[in-house]
Amino acid sequence: MKESEYARRVFAIRQKLLKTAMSYFQNETTAKDVLDEAIYRGLLGAKKLRHDAYFDTWMTRILLNVYHREYKRVCRETDLPAFDLTADNSAFFDALPLKDAIAHLPADYKDIIVLRYFAGYTQKETADILAIPQGTVATRQKKALSLLRISLSEEEGAS
Repeated sequence: MKESEYARRVFAIRQKLLKTAMSYFQNETTAKDVLDEAIYRGLLGAKKLRHDAYFDTWMTRILLNVYHREYKRVCRETDLPAFDLTADNSAFFDALPLKDAIAHLPADYKDIIVLRYFAGYTQKETADILAIPQGTVATRQKKALSLLRISLSEEEGAS
C-alpha cells in the first residue's frame, strides 16, 4: 500500500478510531497520543497488510495493541490504575454506575463491550479485530452484558 493510499484510508476512519480510543482513556489528549502512535505503527507496517478489505479492523487491532502496551507501561511505573474509566471527563459514558461497571469487567469482556457498543463495530468486525472466532465474541458479549446487568442491579439495590 502506498503512503498516499494509507493516508487517505486512515483519514476516512480517523474519527471511528478516535471514538474507540476515547472509550478506553479518560482524556482526549491521551487518546489522541495513542491514536497517533497507532497510525505511525500502521504506516510502518502498511506493506505487511495482506488484504486491503481488512484495513479498518487491522488499524483497530493496532490501536488496541498500542493501548495495551501503554497500559502495561503506566502500570509498571505507578502503583495506581493507569486509565480510570470513572474519571469525570470521560465523554463517552453517560452514567457513573455504567463507567464503574465497565471498568471492573475483565479485559476480554471490556474489549468486546467497547468495540461493539461504543465504537460501533459488528460482531464479525470485532472478531477480526481481536483475532478470535465470531462465536467467541457472541459468547463473551452475552457474558459481559450479564455481568453488567448484575453489577448495575447490585448498585440499584445498594442505593
